[in-house]
Amino acid sequence: MSLAHMSFWSHLPVLPVLLPLFTAAALLLMGDGGGQASHGGTLLRRRRMLSLGSVALGAVLAWGLLAQAAQGQLTVYPLGGWPAPYGIVLVVDRLSALMLALTWTIALPVLWYATGGWDAHGRYFHAMFQFQLMGLSGAFVTGDLFNLFVFFEVLLIASYVLMIHGQGRERMRAGLHYVVLNLVASALFLIGLALVYALTGTLNMADLALRVARLDAEQATLLKSAAMVLLVVFGLKAAIAPLYLWLPATYAASSAPVAALFAIMTKVGVYSIIRVHGVILGEQAGHAALAVQAWLLPAALATTALGVLGALAAHSLARLVAYLTVASVGTILAAVGLFTPAALSAALYYLLHSTVVVAALFLLVELVASQRGPAADRLQPAAPVAQPVLLGLMLLLGAASAAGLPPLPGFLGKLMVLQSAAQTPAHAWVWAVVLGAGLLSLVGLARAGVILFWNVLPDDHATHSHAGGSLRLTGATLGLLALSLVLAIAAAPIKRYTDATAAQLADQGAYARAVLGGTHDTTRPYRGGEGDIRLPGQGAAP
Repeated sequence: MSLAHMSFWSHLPVLPVLLPLFTAAALLLMGDGGGQASHGGTLLRRRRMLSLGSVALGAVLAWGLLAQAAQGQLTVYPLGGWPAPYGIVLVVDRLSALMLALTWTIALPVLWYATGGWDAHGRYFHAMFQFQLMGLSGAFVTGDLFNLFVFFEVLLIASYVLMIHGQGRERMRAGLHYVVLNLVASALFLIGLALVYALTGTLNMADLALRVARLDAEQATLLKSAAMVLLVVFGLKAAIAPLYLWLPATYAASSAPVAALFAIMTKVGVYSIIRVHGVILGEQAGHAALAVQAWLLPAALATTALGVLGALAAHSLARLVAYLTVASVGTILAAVGLFTPAALSAALYYLLHSTVVVAALFLLVELVASQRGPAADRLQPAAPVAQPVLLGLMLLLGAASAAGLPPLPGFLGKLMVLQSAAQTPAHAWVWAVVLGAGLLSLVGLARAGVILFWNVLPDDHATHSHAGGSLRLTGATLGLLALSLVLAIAAAPIKRYTDATAAQLADQGAYARAVLGGTHDTTRPYRGGEGDIRLPGQGAAP
């Protein structure tokens, strides 16, 4: 193997972050050309080709990292050559690689859908899309909590622009609420990080996992307070009850491809809860072990229940899908909140399914709305759609998977969650809420399907539109729905991967050895102050 080839693969962990950064910079340097005025022009076509090519390459890189991680390889990339915990490190384990592959795999059909015309409804869509991918990728590969905050801000700033892309009164109003809430969450994030650093002297995840286990009872009590602050922050990002109220209006007001991309954004909050509360503050965290256990499972079950009730009460298809997003997050976190390897494995499988299906449903919402005239996606009688068979079957497939009907991945994911909960004290609550939510989701989606495809106005009132009939738009949506079927067909190997992921996350010693190497004393108790800090090459501090 050549030296150049070796060098490329050694830098692979940082490429999913740098690729969208450089692509966004190139797109900005190309200029915008006035947004709508450039639609169909040469400049717009060049931006589309560059952006799509970059995302396709990013997907290849993400799957390359997934192939490495599937072999049990834990890849550490020290930026600037500085070892952890003194420098910034990127870490790709099975969980990081899984989230990267999911992000870039969804981004490709979503961007392809956006090039059907949505990207020309405002300015700098493609640059902001790339910055969003940069923030998402960075959040999944960083090995440091402060840099998790940094990448949170990158993806949030990009999401602010994408959310109001195309403008409109409803979009601006929802966007204002979204920005204010996230600014508050960012401030709380910094407060939580300050508390963690004051107690442990580090924000490196591997180093932190070792140090929290050595805190005394008094320090652990303060750390639990910091853990609750961080749970509020991550809970707001993930949309946990009662912090989910921003999501339905925000996602329903966003354009179809933006809402579909946002399906992965709530999973950043879920990922952070797994990393911080499930691993760093897991069973091996000494006096601070399972600091949020008493809160996470009840909040998750309440999120599922409230999400499905919101879906039943929704007056538009977009809001119905948005509430189903909330319900799916609750189901994922209910499994995470059981704090067992089997439940975590089930949560990861269900996370894959729910993200793909929700993204597909958001694209489908716009396809249906474009063919119903002024009624758009409102759940009221309107003109019959121009493609009732195709769109009806697509909605049936998405609805059946979201509700958890066999043999689709939604059914398999919920079955895994129920099986993992069977031997836990909370099994009755988990079974009741998950099964009840599945039934009510089916009722809500069936109601929507009847109104959209059967309860239509007479033909003489119909105003057919073929705006949603574009092969590009339909193909992107079908691609995501087909991906959901792949999750069912490949359920066995995916489950083996998620099982191995849960086992790897439980092995904190291996993670610490890979990240910290021999530059850090992992045996001596931490007493605070600077005496525990050593520079590379120096001996232990006295």
